[in-house]
Amino acid sequence: MPTVNLKDAKADFSGLVEEAIKGEFVTITCHGKPAAVLVSVEAAEIAREVLERKRPGLAAYLRTFPGGEFERNHSPSRDVEL
Repeated sequence: MPTVNLKDAKADFSGLVEEAIKGEFVTITCHGKPAAVLVSVEAAEIAREVLERKRPGLAAYLRTFPGGEFERNHSPSRDVEL
C-alpha cells in the first residue's frame, strides 16, 4: 500500500487515481499521520455495504441457540443499597 504526503498527492493525483483503479490502496498523510485512503469505487462500495449491514441484537442472537425460548421473570427486582 503506497503512502504519500498531501503535497505529493496533489502534484500526482492522476497517477494515484490510476493506482487505485488497479486495486491499490493509497494512503495520504497530513503532517506525517494517515489522513485518508484513496481506493477504487468497487472497494468503496464493498466497504459501504459491510458498514451498513444490520447485525442482530444480543437477544436475537441468543434466540438462535437450541432451547432459545426464554421466559420472562415477572417478579419485581430486589432493592439494593449502593
